[in-house]
Amino acid sequence: MPTPRHPAPATRSTGGRRLRAGLTAAALAAVTLGTLLQPARAAAGGPDPAGGKPYDDARLQRQLEQLVAQDDGPPGVIAALTRGGRTKTYTAGVGDIATGRPPRLDDHMRVASVAKAYSGAVALRLVDRGELSLDDTIGEVLPGQPAAWHEVTLRQLLQHTSGLPDFSASPEFRAILIADPHHVFDSRRLLDFVADQPLLFRPGALYEYSNSDNIAVALMAEAVTGRRYEDLLRELVYRPLGLRRTSLPEGFRLPQPYIHGYETTVEPPEDVSELFGTSGSWASGGVVSTPRELGVFIRAYGGPTLLSEKTRKEQLTFRPGDSSEPAGPGTNAAGLAIFQYTTRCGVLYGHTGNTAGYTQLAATTPDGTRSLTFSVNTQTSKSNKPALLARLRTVQENFACALLKGH
Repeated sequence: MPTPRHPAPATRSTGGRRLRAGLTAAALAAVTLGTLLQPARAAAGGPDPAGGKPYDDARLQRQLEQLVAQDDGPPGVIAALTRGGRTKTYTAGVGDIATGRPPRLDDHMRVASVAKAYSGAVALRLVDRGELSLDDTIGEVLPGQPAAWHEVTLRQLLQHTSGLPDFSASPEFRAILIADPHHVFDSRRLLDFVADQPLLFRPGALYEYSNSDNIAVALMAEAVTGRRYEDLLRELVYRPLGLRRTSLPEGFRLPQPYIHGYETTVEPPEDVSELFGTSGSWASGGVVSTPRELGVFIRAYGGPTLLSEKTRKEQLTFRPGDSSEPAGPGTNAAGLAIFQYTTRCGVLYGHTGNTAGYTQLAATTPDGTRSLTFSVNTQTSKSNKPALLARLRTVQENFACALLKGH
């Protein structure tokens, strides 16, 4: 077992208090959802280094170890490559600084904005059932929402071209979290924080990643079915795919065992795994899963098995250059709650995310037979750790090549 590079964190009872004292209000608000940040523009991967393919098994392991060893590196990383039902797992560093325990395939973790793909799966399955249409508008399905938003369609919400202002950037929302990170929000009233604001642009005219979009998606799903979003997740996603360790909790606790997430810009690193409750992110970022089950989900959602051919064609109509947050490997393009990652070795479909303590990538081949999940236990973005993000995306692309080129 590797020796932890980072010193042991403060105890859980004092960690949250010390983190709030040590960070500015703006910094604390920024680590809540990660997706508050503007998405980075992706850059194409470079040529393979001389001396061998970077997706040779030993080289992949060495790249993870080097990522963790950097001064700004995450405490730990776990990457899972699945081909034809067989999973190869690579880990480096630790999933728990206090014990030195490595991250494991069945450990729970926050999937951050990959949760937006789950709300996409619910909505698109309802489209297949005829209970929703991609051209349904907020005004038709959610008439109680502000009149200025009524022309926005489900399609635009799923593709982040709605123009809805981001509730998680609201000063009032941030102030509540700063005062009490465990505050329990009414998840179905999150859009109230920006209900007095107009659209940022004409629907469909521009792309802007917004946490509000997927809250509205979940509310539309509830409105047309008369069922809670959590129940729809179980019926339409978890049960068909056999996901038994995936959930959308309301509180701040994580199921045991879990990969601990850390804020590494303070010394010693702070365990922020349970610093924030998930009621304030809900359908935009609250899902908890495991590396194994995240792979099962993305193979189904990005592959051909979960949706009809007609609906999948709409799902995979991409806007070039529009990125997930943080940007995924290669060049990015935005579909309906899914992104296309064009790497030097080929194309993957998937989603990324970051939140306090976690950065995630889940991607699959278009035929759904191969997947890559790549999880690090610190938040990484273009704004807070740009150098680490750049290295992370390089390593992710090398793992993508291993997925696409390996046998």
